[in-house]
Amino acid sequence: MGSNRTWFIIWVMFYAFLLQFVDGTVSSYRKNLDNFLHDQAIKSLAKPHTGILYNISLPANFSGMEISIVRLKSASFWARGANFSFFHIPPRIIPMPFVKRLDLVYQNLGNWSSQYYTLPNYTLITPVIGFMAFSSNTSTRGNEMLNLSIMGEPILVHFPQVFPLQKIRNLTMKCVRFGSNGLVELSNVTKPSSCIARGQGHFTIVTPFSLKKKERLLKGWIIGFGVGVFGLALVGLAWVLIHRQARKKRLGQMERESEKSEALGTIWVGRSRMPAATGMRTQPVLENDYVP
Repeated sequence: MGSNRTWFIIWVMFYAFLLQFVDGTVSSYRKNLDNFLHDQAIKSLAKPHTGILYNISLPANFSGMEISIVRLKSASFWARGANFSFFHIPPRIIPMPFVKRLDLVYQNLGNWSSQYYTLPNYTLITPVIGFMAFSSNTSTRGNEMLNLSIMGEPILVHFPQVFPLQKIRNLTMKCVRFGSNGLVELSNVTKPSSCIARGQGHFTIVTPFSLKKKERLLKGWIIGFGVGVFGLALVGLAWVLIHRQARKKRLGQMERESEKSEALGTIWVGRSRMPAATGMRTQPVLENDYVP
């Protein structure tokens, strides 16, 4: 009893460690993407003007992903907020730690969305969009990601319309926010293609993964497996028949060849006919009849 309990505790600890390892790997994977996109934006701009949104070109292997950047003074960001891209960021927001200028990097992951962000038992129905705040003083701070302390109205997120509204009105939709710390938040959709948030991060709209869809997928796998097994059985049966036919043909050729040669007697052994000599063909005689 004690041994079983010990093994159970060890298994639970290992499982918890595995989950932390996976979560840490995924978070690091996403953070590397954010830093890379910020680096690409900074390298593309020699002297960006404050308050101007710049669209950034990405390498060909990131085709389908879109990013843009705007540099703001913290004072004006506090007073007026920012209304760029898919986000309406209201006033009364302070970057933490405080910096004089900050860069807002806007992302639309497009067809890369599901490779970086997934939610178990849910299906993404919009691309993942997001914005991250970085210190603009890259020479001393590098890729320092900032936190935003929201003291006023929440942020309004407008998603690009992918599906006609009449096709998604009857679905149960949820807003999802993937925070930079690995936190996932679910909330209600305020409009057919809008959500509210109280922090930066990445956002999408999802619907529950239908049980009927799961059943259809499972049924498809079962049918495919059955068809595959049946096909293998047919191939095996055909091989056996071909092998028997070839063996029968080879035995027939051997019998015909034997009939062309000098005839021998035959005997039956079970169900097989075997060649057998019936006796001596010539009787032995002496070369000379003289006997002393």
